[in-house]
Amino acid sequence: MITETVRAAAERAPQRPPRRRTRDWHAYLFVGPSLFGVVAFLLLPVVIVLVLSFFDWELLSEPSFAGLDNYRRLAADGESWHALGVTLLYVVLCIPLQTVLALVLALLLDRKVKGLRLYRSLYLIPWMATPIVLGLVWNWIFDPRDGALNSLLGLAGVTGPDWLSDPAWALPAIALVNVWQHTGYTMLFFLAGLQGIPKELYDAAATDGATPAQRFWRITLPLLNPTMFFVMVTNLIGAFQVFDTVYVMTNGGPSQSTEVLNFRIYETAFKQFDFGYASTLSMVLFGVILLVTLAQVRFFGKRTTYDLS
Repeated sequence: MITETVRAAAERAPQRPPRRRTRDWHAYLFVGPSLFGVVAFLLLPVVIVLVLSFFDWELLSEPSFAGLDNYRRLAADGESWHALGVTLLYVVLCIPLQTVLALVLALLLDRKVKGLRLYRSLYLIPWMATPIVLGLVWNWIFDPRDGALNSLLGLAGVTGPDWLSDPAWALPAIALVNVWQHTGYTMLFFLAGLQGIPKELYDAAATDGATPAQRFWRITLPLLNPTMFFVMVTNLIGAFQVFDTVYVMTNGGPSQSTEVLNFRIYETAFKQFDFGYASTLSMVLFGVILLVTLAQVRFFGKRTTYDLS
């Protein structure tokens, strides 16, 4: 009796339409090139590096399985942990200043000003230049004798430091260069986010007597959360992977004060030819970036609104 009841109910239930395989095939066709790029140039290299981290390999010899020896070596490697600490300090010096400056510039350009396109282009020029060229230019700017920066400080009666040879100033100088290079690019995202906020919200708040500061904290910042989320994730990932500016300007010195983790990976792999241990360091950097990204996803996930209708 129960079986007949179930069978009758199944016959009365609405049948799902047949799956449109042709449409699915078309969808996979369009997604295919991007999916291939993600697998070939993102996922596959991560898997290869993870596998290599369990081997000893000097490039010209056959890889030999080392198990967890590279990770045990890492636990006692003070220089690598120092490089990670330098990387974290660089991120702290770079990201907050870059984000605040980009937001301030976006707020200024969001107003109706003449020559808006010219300003956007000028702010983007540093980002479009190659880091190698910028490093060479800034090497001259930071030169303690004939550099432009110390010459300007001398006009004000201030004796500038030896920027790139002083361990106390070398890392802040590199952070300043990267802030100068990427602020304009970050500003464009904030500007796009600001222009997507309905102006009616500001008009209604002004009618209710809200001050400009209140409108900024109560309207602008909350509605910029999607943009802030994107900017923070991408900029933090880029900051953790800094290499070229360090390579050109200080080569990790002085006294390893600018030896970021990415630079130590390069030294280990291409100067010491220890690709197994370099892969282990790469997995550490990957893990740190992953944890920071997940923390941002969790932080912004409950504070982000995408629907302004």
